Amino acid sequence: MKKNIILSILIIVLSISVFTACEKKESTTEDLNILTIGVSPVPHKEIIECIEKDLKEEGIDIEIVEFTDYVKPNLSLAEGEIDANFFQHEPYMNEFSTEHKIDIVSLGKIHIEPLGLYSFKYKSIEELGEGSVVAIPNDPTNGGRALILLEKHNLVKLKEGVGLSATEKDIVENPKNLVFKPLEAAQLPRILKDVDAAVINGNFAIEAGLVPTKDALILEDKDSPYANIIAVRKGEEKEEKLQKLLKALQSDKVKDFIDQKYNGGVIPAF
Repeated sequence: MKKNIILSILIIVLSISVFTACEKKESTTEDLNILTIGVSPVPHKEIIECIEKDLKEEGIDIEIVEFTDYVKPNLSLAEGEIDANFFQHEPYMNEFSTEHKIDIVSLGKIHIEPLGLYSFKYKSIEELGEGSVVAIPNDPTNGGRALILLEKHNLVKLKEGVGLSATEKDIVENPKNLVFKPLEAAQLPRILKDVDAAVINGNFAIEAGLVPTKDALILEDKDSPYANIIAVRKGEEKEEKLQKLLKALQSDKVKDFIDQKYNGGVIPAF
């Protein structure tokens, strides 16, 4: 009797172990067919949604995670919470990676979102008056990028050779005595009514209903070096599902989608 009880317990334990092992194996197999990607809502999410069916036919299910800031997507990628992200340009990624000591890289370029200067008060940069308040992104690379755009249109002059790392402290000439107000990039469209003008990232401008080619007083052109990329963890660039993602995003289908939907507010970079 005692032997029978012991035998029964052993059988139950072994059954649970086998079941658990099979369950883990099945879960792992499923995970290989799922690609989790972090995105900004516009246009990144819309572009990914454009290729969901194509990747489904390749045996890959896309899981989209929306972010509304420029910090969490990279931290989530580095920590393994997502497989890739799609929201940033490479200079920003490199700056962020150095500052936060994470190891992520670009898988490939997808599109450019021209940075533009917008205003509800003025119709041209000539109308900007003495001491006008201009909001700019407060992250290092987009802040410098904004100042470079203003310099290109003679609104300010920056210290020689400062490049993308430029801040307000690097302004050596400011003919209109513009007052700069650095804010988180996502907030800029919301505060546009409260300032004289704001330099806004293309994705946030579009999301707010602005048409860059129509509403911007000045706008980066197609030669902008700030193409948005797919970012992944270093060492995983050649993974099959990531390569399939890149191929789908750098397709004629996506190029046509971008051209037709965004009217020059987003420009293919491949």
